[in-house]
Amino acid sequence: MSDIQQMILPAVRNFKGFEKLLESSFDHIVLLDTHVAHLQSMVSYAKRNHKKVFLHADLVHGLRSDEYAAEFLCQTVKPDGIISTRSHVLMTAKKKGITAIQRLFLLDSMALETSYRLIEKIEPDYLEVLPGLASKMIAEITQKTGIPIIASGLIRDEAELKQAFDSGAVAISTSTSKLWHFTIDEN
Repeated sequence: MSDIQQMILPAVRNFKGFEKLLESSFDHIVLLDTHVAHLQSMVSYAKRNHKKVFLHADLVHGLRSDEYAAEFLCQTVKPDGIISTRSHVLMTAKKKGITAIQRLFLLDSMALETSYRLIEKIEPDYLEVLPGLASKMIAEITQKTGIPIIASGLIRDEAELKQAFDSGAVAISTSTSKLWHFTIDEN
């Protein structure tokens, strides 16, 4: 399991943003909306630049989110972590010693209860909670599961970042580059 030591997990959707992160001081980066043909070279390039890569498996274009795709990602692409909503993808990652980050969409009470059942089954290393603005729910999920929370989605300013951290999030994943250099000490 990769131990996240940074507060912000910068997430990128394009190669320009990826190159910018390779030159940054961040240890961990998140790849969103990637294409299967570019994955292996991007992850290899990031690792040569001493970056740990968390890959959103559900957002890889040209790759299904099933057990075979998870095997391919773990054995060939070799990211440091896999983010997914799919239990079989995360369980494969865990079996292969790759950090498993379960993505939770907080839509309603029924979705939350389903998520709790999946958390018990998967036992992920981290939970990514969307939207990251759901501070009350971040606190509840942290208390109920004891699994570290990464807040993500719809966080647009430093006040919302601070609120997520105050609610118990250990990190924030954001593609909003103006938030990448936030620190608690500044606020």
